[in-house]
Amino acid sequence: MNKDFIEALNEIAEEKGLDRDEILKMIEASLAAAFRKDYGEKDQNIVVELDPETMGMKVYDVKTVVEEVEDPQKEIALAETQKHKKSRKMGDEIKTEITPKEGTSFGRIAAQTAKQVIIQKLREAERNVLFSEYKAKERQLITGIVQRMEKDTVLVDLGKTTGVLFPSEQIKGENYKVGSRIKVLILHVEPTAKGPKITLSRSHPDVVRRLFEIEVPEIYNGIIEIKAIAREAGSRSKIAVMSNQEGVDPIGACVGQRGTRVQTVMGELGGEKIDIIEWSEDPVKFVANSLSPAKILNVSLDEDTKEAKVGAMEDQLSLAIGKAGQNVRLAARLSGWKIDIAGENLGEAEEKTKEAETFAESTGATLDEEPEEPAPNLAEGEMPNEEQSAETEVGEEMQKGGVEDNP
Repeated sequence: MNKDFIEALNEIAEEKGLDRDEILKMIEASLAAAFRKDYGEKDQNIVVELDPETMGMKVYDVKTVVEEVEDPQKEIALAETQKHKKSRKMGDEIKTEITPKEGTSFGRIAAQTAKQVIIQKLREAERNVLFSEYKAKERQLITGIVQRMEKDTVLVDLGKTTGVLFPSEQIKGENYKVGSRIKVLILHVEPTAKGPKITLSRSHPDVVRRLFEIEVPEIYNGIIEIKAIAREAGSRSKIAVMSNQEGVDPIGACVGQRGTRVQTVMGELGGEKIDIIEWSEDPVKFVANSLSPAKILNVSLDEDTKEAKVGAMEDQLSLAIGKAGQNVRLAARLSGWKIDIAGENLGEAEEKTKEAETFAESTGATLDEEPEEPAPNLAEGEMPNEEQSAETEVGEEMQKGGVEDNP
C-alpha cells in the first residue's frame, strides 16, 4: 500500500508541477486535521510527520516553552516542563508522541475532512505556481490562441491558463478569430482566489520592442539598443535605435536585407507603419531625426519649457506635421520635447543659408535637390534595384518610407 501511495504521490507532483515535499506537507496537514477530528483533545497541537521513504506516520503534540502561557494549545510553562526535565529552557519545542496504535483508522467524517484539506491545498499550490510562472513573464511576448469573445473582450488560451485582452489593449480595427494564433504581451499579473488574473496587450509600445528583439539578433544580443518608442497602435510607430558596437549600422540591422526584418514586424502588427531613426545624445539632432522623413532646416531649444522650435521649408511642412498631426505628435513623444514647427519661404531660407548648412553638417542632413530616382518605399513593398548600395538601401528608404501616408 505504501508503495502505491508513493507512486501516486510522484504522479501528482509531476502532473501538477509541484514539489514532492510540498505535497507531503499538505498530506501531513490533512492527516493532522483528521486525527484531531477523531482522537484529538482540547489543548493538543496535533502535528503529523510522514517518513518520505516508507510513508510511515507519527503523530505528535507539539508545544513551545514560554515563561507565561497565553495559548495553552501551543504553549507550555517553563516551570511545569522543568519538573520533568531541568535542562528545558525558553523557546524549546517539546514533541510528545501520541501516534495511535497500529490498525487504528479514521472515521468517515475525519477521512472526508482530510480529503477536502488535500484538494484545497493542492489547488492553492497550483494557483501559486501559475502566478509565479506568469509573473516572471511580465512585459514578455508569448503566443496564444483566441479562445472566445465576450463582447469586445478577447479571452486568449495561454496553455496552462487564460489571459484577457481588453478593448483598450487591442489594436484598433484588428479582428480576432476564434482558434487563430496571436502574439500578445503579458502586461501585468495579479493573484486572485480563482488563480492569476493575466492582462494582455497588443497595443503597448513594448510589443514593438519584443518583436524587434525576436527578428533582430543584434538587439537581442545588446549590440543595438532601442532607446525610445512612440506608438499609435495600428497606424504608425517610431523607434529610436543606437549601436553599442563600432561599425554596426543600427538602422540597417533593424530594416534587414531588402527590408525583410521590418516587414515581418509590420506584418505581425497588421501592416502598422514603422519609422526607424537613429538616436542621438544631442537633443537638437535627435529632434530633427525624430521628424523623419521630413527635412528640417533648423532647431532651437528652450530648456526651461522643454520646447523645440523647428524650421522647415514650406514644401516639407505638411510632411513634418503628418496626417492629422501624427508625425509631429509621435516625434514629440519619442524625443520628450514639445515641438512647434514653422514653415519658411524660399527668401527666408536663402537668408539663413549659412545657418542651415552648419546645421546640416552637424546632423548629417542635406539641402541638395532630390535624386532623380525616388528612394524605395518598404512600407509599400517596393524593392531597391541591385545597383544601390546597402547603405543607401537602409538610410534613404527609412527617411522616405511613409511619405505616401502623409498629406
